[in-house]
Amino acid sequence: MNIIDFHTHAFPDALAERAMTVLAKMANVQPVLDGTVAALVRSMDTAGIERSVVASIATRPKQFASILDWSKQIASDRIVPFLSVHPADPEAVARVRQVRDEGFKGIKLHPYYQEFDADEEWVFPVYQAIADCGLALLLHTGYDIGYPRFKRCDPARIRTVFDTFPDLKLVTSHFGAWDDWDAVEEHLLGKPIYMDPSHSIEFMGVERARSFLMAHPQDYLVFGTDSPWDDQGESVDVLRAMALGSEREAALLGGNAKRLLETC
Repeated sequence: MNIIDFHTHAFPDALAERAMTVLAKMANVQPVLDGTVAALVRSMDTAGIERSVVASIATRPKQFASILDWSKQIASDRIVPFLSVHPADPEAVARVRQVRDEGFKGIKLHPYYQEFDADEEWVFPVYQAIADCGLALLLHTGYDIGYPRFKRCDPARIRTVFDTFPDLKLVTSHFGAWDDWDAVEEHLLGKPIYMDPSHSIEFMGVERARSFLMAHPQDYLVFGTDSPWDDQGESVDVLRAMALGSEREAALLGGNAKRLLETC
């Protein structure tokens, strides 16, 4: 089976140690990997993962150029970079078009790190540009483990984005909203909106995670780990042990992600 991890992170070698130290302290979480692409590829080899989406996050508008340069360096048949634009960048829409023109498949946005609410209308031109360019959007959804508990990208806000931009190839991380799963059931579960299970199962429990995976449309499930924070091999094993059925398991672990990337 060709497994695709649709949600990972890595950093340039020169920045990885510092970035991982800061992030681990913020989240009070011990990472599994050191945050480098080399470590990610070794993990992929061990876990039997064919490709990983590596998502960057632009915490300031001026970071776009360096993210673009690094993404060009790491792109390969194993690594699929998702770039990031900062919504407050006056050139954000043009940056989205540049991502498309450079041949990349998608963009990552994170409302906490980038300081916006998911349903704020000033962000809408960015969503529209991503949709118009046919790119995938990997959006952090739910609370963030490293931030205070105020809502920026909760399921009600995500539903507004989904309803406003029906052509947007939106992938919601962490089962639609990290640690806000009651609201996911109310607003998102069962809808034709992509979800990944990254860094969630240990918090919501295996039984509830399986119920989500069985209740959500089979064609809108993609595998994600949030590596380097979760172990890729263990994540695959946990999902396989859920007995989802061969067809649903294959769609989740790679089939849907392959189809989605091919359309971008």
